[in-house]
Amino acid sequence: MDKNEIISKITKKQDFSELPKKDIGLAFEKFEKRECSDEEKVNLTRDLLRKVFSAFTSHKILSLKDKNEEWILRKHLSTRERLPYYSQIYNRILKNVGDKITILDFGAGINGFSYKYFPKKINYVAIESMGQLVKLMNFYFQNKNLKGNAIFESLFNLKKIKKIIKRTNGEKILFLFKVVDSLEMLQKDYSKKLLSEIVPLVDKVVLSFATRSMLKREKFKVNRNWIVNFIYEDFKLLDEFEVGGEKYFVFRSK
Repeated sequence: MDKNEIISKITKKQDFSELPKKDIGLAFEKFEKRECSDEEKVNLTRDLLRKVFSAFTSHKILSLKDKNEEWILRKHLSTRERLPYYSQIYNRILKNVGDKITILDFGAGINGFSYKYFPKKINYVAIESMGQLVKLMNFYFQNKNLKGNAIFESLFNLKKIKKIIKRTNGEKILFLFKVVDSLEMLQKDYSKKLLSEIVPLVDKVVLSFATRSMLKREKFKVNRNWIVNFIYEDFKLLDEFEVGGEKYFVFRSK
């Protein structure tokens, strides 16, 4: 089978049916030249995609639309551990901001369901690569009459991402919550490229990564000096804090 046939086979499984071809292609490239069968390459690519898109561990959230925000947030590991701290996190991030704000949440997952924890009315735009989650968030926004919108797009489509940023109004605050590790799984050093291109287009960025494992709650031994030093050297750091096993960096262009 050629590359397109293999990608088509990968997407036949429901879990992967609504992922961007760009992301699937990047995952497949990790195994494309490996000396193994096409079937093994398909399975290896799917395994990597499961690691990148951790929502696959929470299948219940993909089909339920009649539950409240907290119920949904508790069904995904990442938002579950952030749930007790949302108000604290958002109050700190949004202190001293104006009245006209747009939050751009890249790799949002189901973070749109945390809208109720924002301390003021905002325009919320989620960029998410799992089509199922995009539909789920948009159903929620429409049902609650919230000023929110979820867009199905790969974070690796940089031109489209930049267009989305440019067409938003007001003070622009960009979220990258626990996204960096997933980007690096598919393309090494892409996080730096992404930040270099988009930070100048927004007023500030909030980037986070986990400091403890989500299940065992053990402190990670791995360091992320490569991205931390990049932030320190290339941007103006505005704030830095750790809450609930998650480290946050708030920064903007110098």
